[in-house]
Amino acid sequence: MNSGFSPDELAAMFAKVERELALAHSRTALTVLAQSAVDVVPGAQMAGVSLGRGGRFSTPAATDEAVRTADALQYQLGSGPCVDAIVQDTTFNAADLRTDPRWPQFGRAAYERTGIVSMLSFRMFFEVHEELLAGLNLYSREADAFGADSEAVGMLLATHGALAVAQTAEREKADNLLVALKTSREIGVATGILMQKYLITRDEAFNLLRMSSQALHRKVADIAAQVADTGELPEPPSRRT
Repeated sequence: MNSGFSPDELAAMFAKVERELALAHSRTALTVLAQSAVDVVPGAQMAGVSLGRGGRFSTPAATDEAVRTADALQYQLGSGPCVDAIVQDTTFNAADLRTDPRWPQFGRAAYERTGIVSMLSFRMFFEVHEELLAGLNLYSREADAFGADSEAVGMLLATHGALAVAQTAEREKADNLLVALKTSREIGVATGILMQKYLITRDEAFNLLRMSSQALHRKVADIAAQVADTGELPEPPSRRT
């Protein structure tokens, strides 16, 4: 895949994107990816990421409200560059939506409502989420905005970005699992302490944790951690007479 950029220029661009994605959380990684598309893909004035599950699509990340409006039109019609790129597993470059015969209804409506004239859409693959359909979409209010360089860099970004976003999501999933395991262990320890202290059943001990949680307006996990550390349930605040 050739582009007008030198290997060093491409390497520098994608090193910057990788750093930004590595610092992002899964909730913001797609937004970082969309903004990166505007920064590095020639001709892109706006960008967004489309996700599809169970036959329904959404736009969780967009650099401009015009993107969300254009995407909503595609989802409603079930046709357009981003929907078709995802469904047909390919790339679509629409040089002028006002006259493109592939999407006559969408193209006219998108231009009238947003002023968008050109679109470039790529399918994205998330290997760890095979059921998730996704696309990276670029937009411009200029005709014929996306050339060979745009397609080359955009394809690299879609591939690289999908891997980075998936890695971010998996890293946070692992972190959340560790937190859940630690919480479960502390609740188990606290339950055992209360069972031994008050000679009660496991369910009764857990109910004590829940009652203390409600009385103190604190999470059960926090109460359990205190019991594990001190061997005692925290005292409820005294009422003023």
